[in-house]
Amino acid sequence: MQLNKYLADCGVASRRKANLMIQQGRVDVNQEIVMEMGRVIDTEKDCVFLDGHRLKIPDHYRYLLMNKPDGVITAVEDDRGRKTVIDMIPYSERVFPVGRLDMDTEGVLLLTNDGELTYRLTHPKFEIEKVYHVWVKGRVRPKSIQKLKEGVIISDQVMVKGTARIIQQNAEKTLIEMHIHEGKKRQVKRMMKAVGHPVIHLRRIVFAGLTVDDLQSGTCRELTDREVQSLYRQVGLEKN
Repeated sequence: MQLNKYLADCGVASRRKANLMIQQGRVDVNQEIVMEMGRVIDTEKDCVFLDGHRLKIPDHYRYLLMNKPDGVITAVEDDRGRKTVIDMIPYSERVFPVGRLDMDTEGVLLLTNDGELTYRLTHPKFEIEKVYHVWVKGRVRPKSIQKLKEGVIISDQVMVKGTARIIQQNAEKTLIEMHIHEGKKRQVKRMMKAVGHPVIHLRRIVFAGLTVDDLQSGTCRELTDREVQSLYRQVGLEKN
């Protein structure tokens, strides 16, 4: 098995992030630092460590849904000592965020140790839907909504699209519902800035069909079997 896939199967990160971990020299195999992403390992014989911690493919997978609050980092740990989403989980098993929400963004966040599912849910080709409620400065006009649908440039000639509708507005601010199928860094904020309406507050209300309507801010629950099956279907996997 390739080393980056092994890291993903252990649930520590998507394959893309696993590649970065390897390039950073954070992974060693049999006490030797390995920086080759395509390195093949024997899962029965080789010992793999990440940041000094032994990795093993989980015996079973856990799937948690969190209503992430404002002011919390979407990370496993933070070198500045800030509170992370992992600090809020009342379970001892290691799980990892699927994608990320900015520190000041609230709402739906999935955490799991299922590496293959994480990889697919965060890969652009599967076009997983994310829905946001976005408060922005100013009174948004229909032409701005149309620009978002047609596509806006956010950086280095990168064009992204999203469908949006106005929920309510006044002279000072507008509440928009935004649907996107990509997951670029700070995408919604950059899109709204591109049409002249900086974001005041951002909340993700849907991720891959999951909502947190039944969860108080800062709490989490395990997914139902039906919800897990739905995630698998969306990315072309079968759940045994």
